[in-house]
Amino acid sequence: MKTPIIFLGILFTILFSGCKAKDPIVVPPTPPAFAKGADVSWVTEMEAKNTTFFNAVGTPTECMTLLKSLGMNAIRLRVWVNPADGWCNTQDMLAKAIRANNLGMRIMIDFHYSDSWADPSKQTKPAAWTNLSFTDLKTAVATHTTTVLNLLKTNNITPEWVQVGNETGNGMLWPDGMASTNMANYAALNNAGYDAVKSVFPNAKVIVHIQEGNNNSLFRWLFDELLANGGKWDVIGMSLYPTTTNWNVMDDACLTNMTDMISRYGKEVMICEVGMSWDSPTSAFNFLTDIITKTKSIPNGKGLGVFYWEPESYNNWNGYSLGAFDDSGKPTAALNAFK
Repeated sequence: MKTPIIFLGILFTILFSGCKAKDPIVVPPTPPAFAKGADVSWVTEMEAKNTTFFNAVGTPTECMTLLKSLGMNAIRLRVWVNPADGWCNTQDMLAKAIRANNLGMRIMIDFHYSDSWADPSKQTKPAAWTNLSFTDLKTAVATHTTTVLNLLKTNNITPEWVQVGNETGNGMLWPDGMASTNMANYAALNNAGYDAVKSVFPNAKVIVHIQEGNNNSLFRWLFDELLANGGKWDVIGMSLYPTTTNWNVMDDACLTNMTDMISRYGKEVMICEVGMSWDSPTSAFNFLTDIITKTKSIPNGKGLGVFYWEPESYNNWNGYSLGAFDDSGKPTAALNAFK
């Protein structure tokens, strides 16, 4: 009976010779869901002044809860260093971040590195930083960044994205960090913020955010020079504020710019701010639907998301007319683009 046993052994060897252990199959991680969000940094101030938000049938509804019901999954919050009225300081930002976090919303923190608005027309140092040496200014950026983020960490809040500066198309913390006159200084200040973010939240994506997302020459100039001076970033952020008549052209140019940024620098992109006049909801809906579709169309999930800037603004709040709520405090049809 030895022959059948030997035969079976040979057959077993033949059958299972192809089943040797091989290298494990590597499955690429699933990219996070597309971010559909809003900056609602005014919300606590509006509430303090008795502003109420209503859903489509007129029921009073907490603002972030309402936006979530409309399809949004992320909240962006600005933080100023020492604002005169207290709004958007560290504690006010924290209060809003806790609310967003409790709703399961993803969070972006937007450091302005100023006591008030920082944007293309002004990048004013905080009053307390005015007379600092450049070395101490870098330290101030790092210390402020880590202090704010550690407060979030203490409250079990982990931001997914952090902006180091707001619309810094010509740098920040002028005149020291004005990019057109001293790109090396801007890069150093940017890196002070970048490194501070990573020291607290290593997995947070750091955004360099500039205006005019349709302006490819501006983006190439800034990021070429930033890169040449050792600047660091994870995501290229853009603002886009078209009119009811030019949004098609601007969206097309923005997509071309996004595609170029990814190809040129190998980084992800995000639309950090959009808006259109509240009283043109159909045009706004068409614009938003188109820019969301275009950003989603970027291969390999490198178009991370779209954020509306202060959609909850209504009744010409603080003179701002590019919100997406009507005069009765209800969201307009524009926000259906996020569903």
